[in-house]
Amino acid sequence: MERVNRVALIGTGAVGSSYAFALLNQGVADELVLIDLNKDKAEGDAMDLNHGLAFAPSTTKIWYGDYSDCRSADIVVITAGANQKPGETRLDLLEKNTSIFKTIVESVMGSGFDGIFLVATNPVDILTYMTWKFSGLPSHRVIGSGTILDTARLRFQLSEYFEVATKNVHAYIMGEHGDSELPVWSHANVAGRSIFDRIQDHPDRYHTSDLDNIFEQVRDAAYHIIERKGATHYGIAMGLVRLTKAILHNENAVLTVSGYLEGHYDQDDLYIGVPAIINRRGVKEIIQLNLTAEEKDQFHKSASLLKDTMKPVLHKYVGV
Repeated sequence: MERVNRVALIGTGAVGSSYAFALLNQGVADELVLIDLNKDKAEGDAMDLNHGLAFAPSTTKIWYGDYSDCRSADIVVITAGANQKPGETRLDLLEKNTSIFKTIVESVMGSGFDGIFLVATNPVDILTYMTWKFSGLPSHRVIGSGTILDTARLRFQLSEYFEVATKNVHAYIMGEHGDSELPVWSHANVAGRSIFDRIQDHPDRYHTSDLDNIFEQVRDAAYHIIERKGATHYGIAMGLVRLTKAILHNENAVLTVSGYLEGHYDQDDLYIGVPAIINRRGVKEIIQLNLTAEEKDQFHKSASLLKDTMKPVLHKYVGV
């Protein structure tokens, strides 16, 4: 049989259905199976997407299925779980979503799945860690969406500020996908030049003091979107498709994901947002950036917050 790329999507809510739509429109996968507790919703999505195949860039086989379909999947993408409500932080979701994930991951592994997990449900760093524990897979094959969206938001805000196309702006958000994340200004550049050089070149137009406001817009973006429309889903869905493409096409692309640290950035036994090389095997390598003293301190505080928050669920579900 000809080798095909199969993606299994678990959760067809706002994020999941947006991911499926974006995946089809970019022609990334050969097969896409939709899995959800609400079988009617999953079946309806599959029907709706199939009706658009005549307009898609390539033919993708799409159907609604169950956990048994994960057996031959290259990637299982998890977007299922409780949603973040207005005024609620991503970490507030931890207990209820950990319980949901235990059932999901054990069901996937029961199918004989031996591929790569992509996790998008919040709090994504901790749920990625729990997926790794529940699955028993090597850590490089369990990846969270991490700060991929935060990084994209930062690149957009900087592109607006400096009036340069987003694709020519490079910068990272690291740490927790949440309130303790940090911008890595020391490695941010516009068209190959440090943002500080750019500011210095045009002191009448740009000011270093504006960077704090730019970061606040990035950090608080989800809260503003949730206030206006109830949920964020388009941006993260496109970020998940970018990750899917990097894996299936063996790209060796550098993306800010929730990756497992083993001594990187002086941290151990933790999933957290860091730049990493992504290819067919999952995380090929964690990129070790030379951070400033202030950035190191912010990163360590973010890591400590995640570890402290994770302790109760680790004790309850893993026994450590």
